[in-house]
Amino acid sequence: MYWDTHMHCRFSGDSTAEPDKMALSAIKKGLDGICFTDHIDWDYPGPTPFSFDPAAYFETLSSLRQQYQTKINIHIGVELGLQPHLKERYEAFTGKWDFDQVIASSHVVHGYDPYYPEFYDGKTEDQAYLEYFESILENLSIFRDFDVYGHIDYVVRYGPNKNKNYSYHKFQDVIDEILRTLIAMGKGIEINMAGFKYGLSHPNPTEEILKRYRQMGGEILTTGADAHLPEHVAYNYNRLKDLLLAAGFSYYTVFEKRKAKFYPL
Repeated sequence: MYWDTHMHCRFSGDSTAEPDKMALSAIKKGLDGICFTDHIDWDYPGPTPFSFDPAAYFETLSSLRQQYQTKINIHIGVELGLQPHLKERYEAFTGKWDFDQVIASSHVVHGYDPYYPEFYDGKTEDQAYLEYFESILENLSIFRDFDVYGHIDYVVRYGPNKNKNYSYHKFQDVIDEILRTLIAMGKGIEINMAGFKYGLSHPNPTEEILKRYRQMGGEILTTGADAHLPEHVAYNYNRLKDLLLAAGFSYYTVFEKRKAKFYPL
């Protein structure tokens, strides 16, 4: 009985899923709760607009929460695609709306999304990955109004060789600095099970990074599958407990009204 606190529905530009179908899938799979975290990625360079009407979002999900209140807990969150120049705009947005959880993510790096091959033009795969990680530090240096940083090695989902040549140890210095910074800020990370869906055989971030985060004193860890379709809700959650225990955790985190609650495994 876990929560899935990273999922998307038709309010995200890359999903057509109806919110009630996502909720029903979670109920069928026996989850304690879910949090919708649809995308806001202003100034996204690709053809897909990543934005939604927050009033309609809250109206729809609040009604859904009321409808299924006896069957599952439903929280309302958002996933912000950080870029340094969006700082003031995002702060105004999160300050206006009563989210349960705010995920900060890096989807666009210096004008390019690593999802697209153009991000890798003119650089080696290692250079591209390093640029991605360093961009997270750029975002963390100016933006604080979030709860967890999402899929901090997102880039390896889409690199030319994905994670074939990737390891935590190759990028240990910059990843450790990311973790150190998040811990000092009182922010958390997530275990994002979509890495398995993308054929990586690992979550995002990898087991080594999760373990390192815990060794460094990190305590806030949310759980999510990054589902964009009902069938991907709680994806590979049968592996979740063993992954968390192996990383040194005996609990996981759920945010309600931006406050962390800790649940035993």
